[in-house]
Amino acid sequence: MVSILGFGCMRLPLLPGGDQTMIDEKKAIGLIRHAIDNGVNYIDTAFPYHSTTRMWPGGQSELLVAKALSDGYREKVKLATKLPTWLIKTREDMDKYLNAQLERLATQSIDFYLVHALSGNSWENLQEIGITDFLDKAIKDGRIKYAGFSFHDKYESFEGIVDAYNWSFCQIQYNYMDENFQAGKKGLQYAASNGLGITIMEPLKGGKLAVGIPKSVQDVFDRADTKRTPAEWALRWVWNHKEVAVLLSGMNAMEQVVENLKIADEGRENSCTKEDLAVIKKAKSVYEQGIKVPCTGCGYCLPCPAGVDIPACLTCYNNHYIFGREERYAFVPKEARASNCVQCGQCEIHCPQSIGIMEALKNTKDLFEK
Repeated sequence: MVSILGFGCMRLPLLPGGDQTMIDEKKAIGLIRHAIDNGVNYIDTAFPYHSTTRMWPGGQSELLVAKALSDGYREKVKLATKLPTWLIKTREDMDKYLNAQLERLATQSIDFYLVHALSGNSWENLQEIGITDFLDKAIKDGRIKYAGFSFHDKYESFEGIVDAYNWSFCQIQYNYMDENFQAGKKGLQYAASNGLGITIMEPLKGGKLAVGIPKSVQDVFDRADTKRTPAEWALRWVWNHKEVAVLLSGMNAMEQVVENLKIADEGRENSCTKEDLAVIKKAKSVYEQGIKVPCTGCGYCLPCPAGVDIPACLTCYNNHYIFGREERYAFVPKEARASNCVQCGQCEIHCPQSIGIMEALKNTKDLFEK
């Protein structure tokens, strides 16, 4: 039913100088339609994508996707979006947000509807206020076709969520650096053994496995007999797993779309040789020597009440250790730097990677703001 490459709409191209709400519509629509014209039929968005607040009335991504899927493109794809769990306080809220999303997406039905960013605690809360009843009725009345969930917690919570409802699919983070992170390989195999289709997010770890590759890692790839780009090594590793149904890539440039389409033509289960896997294992080992904070730059920690640009700060912190230097911290506005953190902890509540952000920001301040 679905293409092995899906278009993730969380990191669409922005207008020069614009914030996350200022999508370059012409460019973004062109990218999405080019992907569809060349075989991609899974389009993934969510209520908060391209928002500065993650709150009502939602981000710009769903609205942009609606425009991209006009002119007959809606009929060519399977559309996925997500229920914003952090905004759900009552059973009525579930219908409120789904109905709003149907309107925002200009569609009568959502093919793949995910309960967004589940953890053990959030799932328990949602169960108490009627999430399973909501999903059953939304499927029955045709507003959604298949129910799934995206997961951001430790593996120990994953099995319980899989077992708690008759899910059609799930979405987990998986890449060669995160094989044992969150649901990880165990979750991949457990979900597949229970008949769930599996969507993979962050296959390039927020772009870190494709862009700005450390020389020490690039040297590993350059010494390999088979010549591939860093992105191709990472994507083919994910597609090598037979359990993976669709891999999401947040593409914001035409060259990324073209490259990923080319890789997808050859990316199949069990297609990596022993030599390929050894190259990736070595690259992983070299990376692990430098990365200090497992931030993917997803922005779920924002907005910070104190105005700190958390992803920018942590990216600079990691880059310092990966590359041995980092000049870009000087371009982070003073009011958005790590020293403005007041240790309120709001960011850690929303972080899907469960990062100790307050401690990481303290370390960032100590490194760059002595």
